Amino acid sequence: MSKSQILPMDVRLMNLTASVLAVVAVGVVVYGSLVWLVRLPLFNLNRITVQGELMHNNEVTLRANVLPQMTGNFFTMNLQRIRHSFEAVPWVRVAVVQREFPNRLRVSLLEHHPVAVWGDEVGGSVMVNRFGHLFEAQADDAEVEHLPHFEGPQDQAWRVLEMYQQLQPVFESMDMTIDRLQLSSRGTWSLSTSHGAQLELGKGNAREVMGRLEVFWKTLSQVTARYGRHPSALQSADLRHENGYALRLKGVTTVEPGQVSGRKP
Repeated sequence: MSKSQILPMDVRLMNLTASVLAVVAVGVVVYGSLVWLVRLPLFNLNRITVQGELMHNNEVTLRANVLPQMTGNFFTMNLQRIRHSFEAVPWVRVAVVQREFPNRLRVSLLEHHPVAVWGDEVGGSVMVNRFGHLFEAQADDAEVEHLPHFEGPQDQAWRVLEMYQQLQPVFESMDMTIDRLQLSSRGTWSLSTSHGAQLELGKGNAREVMGRLEVFWKTLSQVTARYGRHPSALQSADLRHENGYALRLKGVTTVEPGQVSGRKP
């Protein structure tokens, strides 16, 4: 039986080099073909379809904000950058960008839905959406005039919204609405109603605040009736006391006729 002949080392190296060069050559040809293919005018972007919520934006505003950020063609465009460009447009909360072969983009937009105005600045442009996120956009007066105002640390906007959602039904049951809700840097809650009443609610979570408020509402009608008033006559209340609350009603005073106040004029 003949043994297979072993090739010399230099021959084996030459064969290996030739194989590697052949593979490289094929790779270069394939790469060049792909580069040529993706650069064909067929794949140049020629249409963007935008759908979804477009209550506050139109083609002009979207084009002005997004087109300068769009480079490349169907294969080379950066979808993440395009998405960020759409989401940087005022009122846009979420943008979903998809390729449509061979030269189109489809964009689906979701807008912010404001539930409150943020801060104490009159005519401010910062608002709170229904997820408790802050966003900045210009709105018509008619669109925000019915919204409550929230104040507090910006990273606590979600917490202010949650408290509002807990409190508002209680006030509605008393024919009142919350006009302003504030969370101080010390964690103290306060609010004002559309009737002009000012309430100090103290510290705590929603359960603790609601507990104090429940006691207050149970006795408010009795107190106001004693003075011939309706709960809507409430001017201010301080619920921060441990075993009670301080109350002020419109048209009711504890100063007796002829009694001189200790205040200087």
